[in-house]
Amino acid sequence: MAFPNDDLSAILGVVLMKTQISPMLAVSDGNAAIAFYKAAFGATLLWHLDGGHVVAGLAIDSAQFFLAHESPPHGTRSPASVDFTTVRIELFVDDPVAVHRRALAAGAIEHSPVEEHTHETLGPHPIRRMLQGAVVDPFGHLWLVGKILA
Repeated sequence: MAFPNDDLSAILGVVLMKTQISPMLAVSDGNAAIAFYKAAFGATLLWHLDGGHVVAGLAIDSAQFFLAHESPPHGTRSPASVDFTTVRIELFVDDPVAVHRRALAAGAIEHSPVEEHTHETLGPHPIRRMLQGAVVDPFGHLWLVGKILA
């Protein structure tokens, strides 16, 4: 017997969720990272596991992300440990200038100031103009803070 997804989830008590991508940031100090992301980006703590190896879920508005102490046996090192990063984190906000300033005040290092950029992109949702600047957090992660204008 076939059930529509809503009926099946109700019968099984399962909550269906939409697909999402959420980064898990490797950091050298999980508790310090939680404090920084709260101060810099207004993040809220969703959950926190501590026991020497911190793992936590946070959200900036409704955008969820996670962090954990770096763990070389599990294949993760923080960018600060290896002196580079392979990922740029895009944070889109209503006021990138204010968020950029707040991150700097919380201890981030300026990578680039917030400036207007123009692009000739293709696709169904092209970006033509945006405000964007970048900061490096105390754990080595590069955050691009911006707002799409057109």
